[in-house]
Amino acid sequence: MHATGHLRMGAVDEPLTEAMKITFAEGRVDGEFRQVFGEMTAAPIRVGGTPLTVTPQYGGYSDFLSDDARRGEFDIKFAIGSAHGLRALPSSGCSVGSDEDAVHLVLKDTYPTRVISKDPLVVVFGAQDAEFAASGTSGCGPLSRALNRALGLPSAEGANAFDMDVTVAIRPYI
Repeated sequence: MHATGHLRMGAVDEPLTEAMKITFAEGRVDGEFRQVFGEMTAAPIRVGGTPLTVTPQYGGYSDFLSDDARRGEFDIKFAIGSAHGLRALPSSGCSVGSDEDAVHLVLKDTYPTRVISKDPLVVVFGAQDAEFAASGTSGCGPLSRALNRALGLPSAEGANAFDMDVTVAIRPYI
């Protein structure tokens, strides 16, 4: 799955011009739906007007089984970094959300699925969560207060939006 789009979270209001890439497998095993999450990669997103970046990372939970109410659910965290290599930031673990308290997205369709190739099967669709809450920073030590202020966090449910234009290539496993 590749997704570009737009992230609005607290003071962050930025396009996702480089695709987030997610690898996962899903299907029925003994009649029961199962999923295995593989990997997620994403480029840092520059937070306009600051030297800060936020990089989407897998938050430990995914459920891409769609139904009438949702496209799927996905936990994500955003690693905080710097476009200029600020030495004051912790070298790792400084993020919005954490493994224990990730940002929980419930994705809803914004435009219907369209098949763009049948062999291999490739589909596109739009998905959005405009109702999620974003906690303050985690693992940032004494910089947490300043980073929360710069990023406009915490940010209440409904004040944020993650819009995605998604392309999914589907390959059967036999």
